[in-house]
Amino acid sequence: MSRLDRLLRPRHIAVLGAGWALNVIEQCRKMGFKGPVWPVHPTKTEIGGLKTYASLAELPEPPDATFIGVNRHATLDVVAELAAMGAGGAICFASGWTEAGEPGLQDRLVASAGDMPILGPNCYGVINYLDGALLWPDQHGGARVEKGVALVSQSSNIVINLGMQQRGLPVAYVACLGNAAVVGLAELTGALLDDPRVTAVGLYIEGIDDAPAFAALAEKARALGKGVVAIKSGKTELSRTAAASHTASLAGGGAASSAFLRQIGVAEVDTPSELIETLKIFHVHGPRIGTRICSLSCSGGEAGLVADLAAPYGIDFPPVPKPTHDRLFAVLGEIPTISNPLDYHTFIWGDGPKTTEVFTAMLEAYDAGLYIVDTPRTDRCSDDWYQPALDAMVAAQKTAGKPAFPVASMPENFGEGRVQAMMDQGVSALLGIETALAAVKAAQTPAGLAGWRPVAALPPREARILSEAEGKALLASAGVPVPKAVSGTTLAEVQARAKGLRAPLALKGLGFAHKTEAGAVRLGLASLEGQAEMAGATGYLAEEMVTGIAGEILLGLRRDPVYGVTLTLGMGGVTAEVLADTVTLVLPATEAEVLAALRRLRLWPLLDAYRGRPKADMGAIAAMAVCLGALMLADERLEEIEINPVLVREQGAVAVDALIRRT
Repeated sequence: MSRLDRLLRPRHIAVLGAGWALNVIEQCRKMGFKGPVWPVHPTKTEIGGLKTYASLAELPEPPDATFIGVNRHATLDVVAELAAMGAGGAICFASGWTEAGEPGLQDRLVASAGDMPILGPNCYGVINYLDGALLWPDQHGGARVEKGVALVSQSSNIVINLGMQQRGLPVAYVACLGNAAVVGLAELTGALLDDPRVTAVGLYIEGIDDAPAFAALAEKARALGKGVVAIKSGKTELSRTAAASHTASLAGGGAASSAFLRQIGVAEVDTPSELIETLKIFHVHGPRIGTRICSLSCSGGEAGLVADLAAPYGIDFPPVPKPTHDRLFAVLGEIPTISNPLDYHTFIWGDGPKTTEVFTAMLEAYDAGLYIVDTPRTDRCSDDWYQPALDAMVAAQKTAGKPAFPVASMPENFGEGRVQAMMDQGVSALLGIETALAAVKAAQTPAGLAGWRPVAALPPREARILSEAEGKALLASAGVPVPKAVSGTTLAEVQARAKGLRAPLALKGLGFAHKTEAGAVRLGLASLEGQAEMAGATGYLAEEMVTGIAGEILLGLRRDPVYGVTLTLGMGGVTAEVLADTVTLVLPATEAEVLAALRRLRLWPLLDAYRGRPKADMGAIAAMAVCLGALMLADERLEEIEINPVLVREQGAVAVDALIRRT
C-alpha cells in the first residue's frame, strides 16, 4: 500500500479557498464523485450549495484528500494542521516558492508536511477519472472510464493540454507534480501504476530528481506489464563543461537523458501527439511490439509515402515471404505488385471476405501491420463503403494475434468516435502517418535490464585539467595502451630524451585543452631536430606515431549531476563535432552493451570492413571503455576522461590523446 492511496483514491475531499474551492466542488459533481466534499471557510456558510466548515478541526474526520487553494503563507499553517490531524494528503496550489526565489519558504512547507504527502507546491492538482474524484480547480477534457492510462507532468499546462486530446485515448488519471517538494516523480508514478485499472503511464519530464529511483520505477512497470513513455524537455541545454571537451558538447543533457531512458526501457518521444499515440498502443497491446512491420494501402501513393516517412525513424519493411506472396497473389491476381509496403489496389474494396484474407495473410507474416485508411468526413459524405475494410482490420488482428493499426494519414480523417469504437474491439487506431510511425518506433523500445541502476551522482565540482603527459601516465597505469613517449618542460629537454623513439614522431605542446586548434600538434616528424618552440606551451610531449590505423574513435566519460557517469563513443579526430556521430550510455555498461551501442553509429560500416577497408578491432574499444569506466567509478576525484582519438588497428587500439579533469 502506498502512502499516496488516500490522496489519489479518496473517500472524502476537503477544499479550501472560496473561488478555487467552488471549482473543485463543481468538477467533482460533474464527474459523479460519490463521497462527501467538505468546503472549509472561516466566514462563508455555504460554497457551491454545500455547507461549509469554519475550520479543519470541525470536519467529521480527517480528510483523505485536501485541495488547498489559499495563498502560500496560509498554506503553511493549513498543511501543518492537516498533518497533525492525520489527513491523507493535499494539493498545494499556490505559487511563489522555490520557483520564485523563495527556497526557504518551501523548506518550511516540507517541514510542516512531515510524513503527510503533498503534491506541489505550485501544483494544479490531480484527476481520478476512475472514481470521479477531482482535486482540480478548472475545466478538463476527460470523462469517466473503467480503465485507462495515467498522465503525469512536471508542467501543469502541458498536462492540461494533453487532457484535452480528442484522439480516443482513455485517461484514468491526470496528475501534476509542481515543485515536487515532498512527492517526487518516481513515487507519484509508482503509486498510479499500483492501480490495476491503469494500463500505461505517459510522462512529461523537466528533470529527474532521483535516477536510481526512476530506474526502479521502470523495472516495476515492466514487471506489471505496463508501458511507460516520456517526453523529456531541456535536451538542447549543454552541460557546465561544454567549453572544456568534445564529449561535453556532443553528450549534453539530452544525450544523457535519452541514454538513461533507453537503458531502463522507457520509450521516449518528442511531441504530445506522439505521446498520446504511443499510449494508445500500450493501452491496447502492452509495453512493446515487434520490429517486423508491414504496411497496406489501396494506393501506390500511400505506399510510397509510408516508405519515405518511415526511413528517418529507422523503420523498414521486410520483403513478403514466398508463402505469403502466393497467398496474396491468389486473391489479388497479377496486376498489384506483391511487396511491402503493399498497394492492394481497389479491386477488393468493399468485398469483406477478400479484404479480410489479404489483411490477415499479410499480418500473419509480420509482428504488426499499418493499415492506411482515411475515412470520409461524415457531415458531407458517407463512410458506409469503408466499414468492410475496418471490419477486416479487426478480423485480421483477432486471427493473427498481432497488432493491426488503422492509420489515418491526417488526424482529422478518423474521428474520435471511430477511434473509440475500434478500441472497444481491441484495435488501436493511430492518427497521422508521421505520428503513427514515431509511436510504433517508440513502442519497439527494448526492455531495460533487470536490476540495472546508474551509479550515484556527485554534485558539480571544480576540477583541473591534467597535462597530457599526466593523463597518459594515468591511462597506462589502468592498463590502457598509449604510445611510447617522453615529456619535459622545455623543447630542448624533450629533444634530448627523444633519441630512443622510433619515427614517425608526433610533437605536442602541453597546456592546451584543444591542441590542434592551438596549433600545438606536429605530426609525421622524422626527428625533433630543428623544431621551433610553440607559443603558450607549458611543456612538451613527443610520441611514436601509431601506424596501421583502421579507424579513429572518440571515447569520453564524464560525471553527470543526475545520471552518475556517462560514456560517449563516436567517430573521432578533429572532425568529431562536425560528424556528431556519437552514442551515449549511462554506466555501468558491459563490453557487449558497448559494442551494441557502437553498432548504432551511422558510420559503423566504415569500421566494419566497408568496401575492402580494414576491419577495426572494436572489441578493443569496448574493452578500453569498460576499463576506463572501472577507473572512473573507483576514483571519485575523476570528473572527466576524454580520449580523442583512440586509434584502432585491425588488432588492438591505442589512446593517442587524452583530456582528463580531476579534482
